[in-house]
Amino acid sequence: MSKSNVEPHLIVVFGATGDLFHRKLLPALFRLVKRRAEPVPYRILGVARRGDLDDASFRMLCAKALESAGVAESDSARAPFLAALDYQTLQDGVEDSYRSLAERIDALETAHRLPHNRIFYLALPPQAFPATIAGLGAVGLNRSAGFTRLVIEKPFGRDLATARELNALVHTAFEEPQVYRIDHYLGKETVQNLFVFRFANALFEPIWNRDRIEHVQITVSEELGVESRAGYYEQAGALRDMVQNHLTQLLCLTAMEPPAQFEADAIRNEKVKVLRSIAPISEDDVVFGQYTPGNVDGAQVRGYLGETGVAPESKTETFVALKLAVSNWRWQGVPFYLRTGKRMPKRLSQITVSFRCPPVSMFQPFNTCVLSSNQLVITVQPDEGFDLVFEVKAPGDSMTMRSQRMQYRYHEHFETLPDGYETLLRDVIVGDQTLFVRADEVEKSWELFTPVLERARAVHGYAAGSWGPAAAERLVVSEDHRWVQR
Repeated sequence: MSKSNVEPHLIVVFGATGDLFHRKLLPALFRLVKRRAEPVPYRILGVARRGDLDDASFRMLCAKALESAGVAESDSARAPFLAALDYQTLQDGVEDSYRSLAERIDALETAHRLPHNRIFYLALPPQAFPATIAGLGAVGLNRSAGFTRLVIEKPFGRDLATARELNALVHTAFEEPQVYRIDHYLGKETVQNLFVFRFANALFEPIWNRDRIEHVQITVSEELGVESRAGYYEQAGALRDMVQNHLTQLLCLTAMEPPAQFEADAIRNEKVKVLRSIAPISEDDVVFGQYTPGNVDGAQVRGYLGETGVAPESKTETFVALKLAVSNWRWQGVPFYLRTGKRMPKRLSQITVSFRCPPVSMFQPFNTCVLSSNQLVITVQPDEGFDLVFEVKAPGDSMTMRSQRMQYRYHEHFETLPDGYETLLRDVIVGDQTLFVRADEVEKSWELFTPVLERARAVHGYAAGSWGPAAAERLVVSEDHRWVQR
């Protein structure tokens, strides 16, 4: 970033004593400031309920968090960054407390000559969103002489009704161009590179359709279980936690039409068109699972029902597999398979595009080989990059074919990659909404998945360390496909 597109600003983070701020946001803000080509005046005001903290003790907490994130005490950018941090106690739902916050913001802006450019980041549990948004509006912090922007973490609602209610509340205080609904997956370099990969390369866009593509798989798997998040996870489950946001965003970026221009609303319009084109999801096209005891990386782990804080008879799903149909001219007849789960063999976020096999093979009649479909594998994490899988003849006299890969890996060409939060925080600061979810988009997504949530469901067990329940295989086998395990 350069000084020309970053204005002086104040970032106010609600939930500044929480895990999200200390593990993700604080290190991302530090790296963001450190990368700037030129210094730009800024302050970061942490806001939380803890009344035993002041500016000095808050900075000490933040220093420990930076150390845990790998920022050395000798780093020259560390001390000035910590000096730019302040702290304010806030009592939930108390208007006087919000007035005190407004006074503190005015005082900081005056003392540091900041031009009333404000970013309010809600690093809070979802149940705290309404009171915080209402409090900001009640004391006029939703408007300023400069810009005012509101960043809201997922999950945005629990279903269609609550998402609409939250959107309506947000819009009582903030206008839609002020609102940044954040999904950190969209900040990952490989996800952003989908735009370039698809729309800047004449090699791929002409074959990106039903004529050449047989099916698409999107997998987001985790090795970890629920860990200490059982309280949240029992109320959410895998569909709310991962499918409605992360996987659906990856689907939209994969399936969208070329936007008229590289501009926020043009891109978001095309994503909404994808959501409008998805056919209602039938009961037969969804499989839910819950991990049972098993082995992960050579260690025996307990099942979901044995996790601390989980109800003994819980039916909360830790795995979901779905088959979706995008009913438009580009994708009619091409199944999109989505899969996510906890306690799977490895951490992986991947989009696999499988192309159609040749309509006639001159090799097949002689039983000399079996053709595999060409595949484009887009790895979002952990080893960001692209693989193109194609067939070659193996050395020797017989006509034996093998699948080989051409690989591109970001780490082989670039020293460091900004993480998702760093990218998205930069976009908030410069006012770029391209990678953020618009109100109609989040409602369309919930409109698609709320009927699935409301139906009675069977939850199939799967051993920890496996790729999910056997029942998930029927989604792909019914179409003569198979899950890609890479």
